[in-house]
Amino acid sequence: MCGVFGIIGKYLPDKARAAFSTLAHRGRDHSGIVEDKGLFLAHHRLAITDNHTRSHQPMRRGNLLISFNGEIYNHHVLRKELSHCVWETQSDTEVILVAYETWGIECVKRFEGMFTFALVDGEKLYLVRDRFGEKSLFYHQNHDGIIFASEIKAIKPFLASIRMNDEALHSYLSYLAPTPPHTFYHGIEKIQSGEWICYKRGNLSRQTYYHPLECDVSMINERSVAIDTIENILHQSIQSRLDTSAPVAALLSGGLDSAMICAIAAQQGRKLPVFTLGYDEFSSYDERANAKITADYLGLAHTEVIITQRDFDDNLDTLLFHMDEPLNDPAALPLYLLMQKISTEGYKVVLSGEGSDEIFLGYRQYFEYLDIENTASLHHKNWLKKYFHANFSMNREWEWYKRIFEDSLLFRTSGEKFTDLQQNHLLRRNVRDNSSLRFLAPYREIFEQSDHKHPAQWYSMIDLKLFVGEHFLTKLDRVSMAHTIEARAPFLNHRLVATALSINPLLRIGEGQTKNLLKQVAQNYLSNEIINRKKKGFSYPYMEWLIASQRIDLIRKVNAKTGLFYDDALDKYLEMAQRGKFKQHIWGLYVLSHWIERELL
Repeated sequence: MCGVFGIIGKYLPDKARAAFSTLAHRGRDHSGIVEDKGLFLAHHRLAITDNHTRSHQPMRRGNLLISFNGEIYNHHVLRKELSHCVWETQSDTEVILVAYETWGIECVKRFEGMFTFALVDGEKLYLVRDRFGEKSLFYHQNHDGIIFASEIKAIKPFLASIRMNDEALHSYLSYLAPTPPHTFYHGIEKIQSGEWICYKRGNLSRQTYYHPLECDVSMINERSVAIDTIENILHQSIQSRLDTSAPVAALLSGGLDSAMICAIAAQQGRKLPVFTLGYDEFSSYDERANAKITADYLGLAHTEVIITQRDFDDNLDTLLFHMDEPLNDPAALPLYLLMQKISTEGYKVVLSGEGSDEIFLGYRQYFEYLDIENTASLHHKNWLKKYFHANFSMNREWEWYKRIFEDSLLFRTSGEKFTDLQQNHLLRRNVRDNSSLRFLAPYREIFEQSDHKHPAQWYSMIDLKLFVGEHFLTKLDRVSMAHTIEARAPFLNHRLVATALSINPLLRIGEGQTKNLLKQVAQNYLSNEIINRKKKGFSYPYMEWLIASQRIDLIRKVNAKTGLFYDDALDKYLEMAQRGKFKQHIWGLYVLSHWIERELL
């Protein structure tokens, strides 16, 4: 995993080098720079595939030049397809260049992996992001040219001024993270998952090359076929992510996803060392006991990492610096500290379970939404519509039913946090009901134009695009790369997603049991105790610590200077947080306030 940085157009060499240096944490094995008139391309390398100096980047092949961040897991297969070529390295970077020479930019459709890359071909610059958004790439276009980087912090010095993007603010409040192409920095945009952009002579074009619903509808109607296919692809996906000489570890919670990764890896002969988080004096959040049962069952070396309030206080500011912009995920801090421990133990690669819940319907709310969808068929519901209009509630369940009786889109990602009405009550600006749907409109159009019609397919699609792509994976990339670790997610395999979404939705749903198909696969690897363990969402005492440290006071302090929120509405949320309600809402406001104070005040 690496850091990509570049400029096409006019630049000052010292300023470009200083900006590039802000990404040094992403790759400490080598730093390379190519400088020319109108071109600055640079790369911080974390060497995983072909550690030899011949694979340093930026890499040149003929007239092509590339800076590549990520892993192409099927690069060995592609080498065989491209056997007519003369190879100079064993790297997947060179495979990208040869694939581009052979197939053009459409070569991205042949890659299995996680990646972003900047590829210079004469006057053309291609910036590419992988199918699910495991890696990020940002850019800023101005009258001098275009600047791009793996993280926002390297682009900030090229902005004329720091201004907040209101579209990022609203999409962040709605869905936990800014939706593409928005970032909180006016003038900096991000490439969305499954997209490439082309920059040539000041003109920029974009192309979507992948979305999850490309697969056929209900091609698999037999449970046994579905289970066998899922199991086979999972084996292949995990095996490809273990194909490295670098030391590999795995995250282990008390849940099914990480247990399955470790169990299949063990059957393949790789008993991975595992790491689990714990919190003394907060047993309701602690998963160490369940994780230990899984580790003992699989015979894995198990390390427990205990996090205290002092760890929270000492590291929160540093974490938020690495995140660059607001991201409403309290789990970022403990995961940051867990990665720090894994790094000190000498591991370069870690396996993680992102994507499984969204692919295999692992959240209870999916089934709650399916039940609520059925109420739309009621013939006489005008009185219910009037009732919900007259009786506002802060609780999201009220909003769900209101939408059904108004024929509005019900499911707006598992990451929906502040509804439009909640934002309207909180913000000193008018937020119209359903205004956040504009951020979902491109995805909803893809869904409605596809052959997939069942609501469960929409749930998985939009969650993979936003809840996973812009929320979970942004967090995973920043906290792992802060400690120069490459995080790999075996469930985020496009063939696995295509298989899951090609299964008859009624088979995926089953009898209303979360992850029913994955649990069937798990029967071959894990005990019933582990498989049927009650799902425990990742959480920790962040609100208790935010209050105890008095950091929570920052929200009122910043609001006094900005007037962003109505005082009475803000006070209500803060009072509810004291009672353990709306905790993630308040965390989101704290992270936002921290960014505003750092960047705007």
